[in-house]
Amino acid sequence: MPIYMVERGYAEDLEVTPQDAAFVNQINTEEGVVWLYSFLSADRRRTYCLYEGPSPEHIRRAAARAGLPVDLIVEVTNKVEPAGSLVAV
Repeated sequence: MPIYMVERGYAEDLEVTPQDAAFVNQINTEEGVVWLYSFLSADRRRTYCLYEGPSPEHIRRAAARAGLPVDLIVEVTNKVEPAGSLVAV
């Protein structure tokens, strides 16, 4: 299944509870996407999330249902390791 990086911007500091995560995960399951993990910026107003899903449209649909912004979705196919090697994800 393809992997996507999703960038999100928030107007205020992001606070996430276990209940928030469970809500998002339930919607994601219904839409056929899997939230792998997210990075949170130091100012708590931007996230960079990795998802598995059939298409960007599935991710956008899940985000809309969860009330989450989507600024950018990029499919990722490889990672570059510190030694310089290219590895498929």
